[in-house]
Amino acid sequence: MTEDWAAQFVNPALIVALLVALAVFGTFYTLVMPYFEKGDLNKRMRAVSTERDLIRARERAKMNSEAAQSRTSLRANNNQSVRQIVERFNLRKALVDDKTVDKLKAAGLRSQNALNIFLVARFLLPFATLLLTAFWIFVLGNLADKGLPIRLFATIVGGYVGFYLPNIYVSNRISKRQHSIRRAWPDALDLMLICVEAGISLEAAMRRVSEEIGDQSPELAEEMVLTTAELSFLPDRRQALENLGTRTQLDSVKNVVQALIQADRYGTPVAQALRVLAQEGRDERMNEAEKKAAALPPKLTVPMILFFLPVLVAVILGPAGIQVSDRF
Repeated sequence: MTEDWAAQFVNPALIVALLVALAVFGTFYTLVMPYFEKGDLNKRMRAVSTERDLIRARERAKMNSEAAQSRTSLRANNNQSVRQIVERFNLRKALVDDKTVDKLKAAGLRSQNALNIFLVARFLLPFATLLLTAFWIFVLGNLADKGLPIRLFATIVGGYVGFYLPNIYVSNRISKRQHSIRRAWPDALDLMLICVEAGISLEAAMRRVSEEIGDQSPELAEEMVLTTAELSFLPDRRQALENLGTRTQLDSVKNVVQALIQADRYGTPVAQALRVLAQEGRDERMNEAEKKAAALPPKLTVPMILFFLPVLVAVILGPAGIQVSDRF
């Protein structure tokens, strides 16, 4: 019975049918989902609005020498079962370092609950993928023509992949978030420059820019609101600005942060520094666009040879071939 079941799973007709169904579903999903998408700017802003209360409570707790609250940036309800797993197996000591926390912040996962879920995923996914790989190889009979060492090695590789799946997910979130912030950052600097030259303080300028830039990049608006809250309540403005660079992990943002820190320390005009950095940001964005445009012809060479050239040859030589065949 197990062999019949395995034979059904490796049946080519069944596999082709599943692939066709998956392709149809993907096409339907791609066409329909844009009509159901809603902007999450209001949701992000409501979530970030609690940051001011959290920072105030944390600073009051420090001033009163009470127990320091956990370093969370957004208010979230901790999953008790996940937290118990983390505490029972001491996963925080085994898997967490400063880089892990910074990566989660850069991915927009700043709550303690997000850290616990990440740790539990890294702890449980290797076992899950190991069991699935073993079931696929030894129960379903795949790789039967290979030796036992190769099958054991493939099983171990499956568990190893599961260990890095949470890191891959976080890296993808960081890439998407950084892409959104990088594209909107020069425009945000221009708006901040206009606000500062109009006589508005840096905190008010960031708050105003976050409202205007939210439609273009909700991620950047969220980070600027958090920075505004930290500038209002943290005793050290330098730490609040450095947190912005740590959360984004972008060189362009870190350069602006350093310029603002130096301007605040030495009393240099902020508007002048913002004007220079805004121009550099626009030039950098233009250079990236030119680099992509210059790389386009080599990328189009292979598709044109494979898809366009045969069609052109058929169109050009087709009538001549028909005439030759009619004569001979």
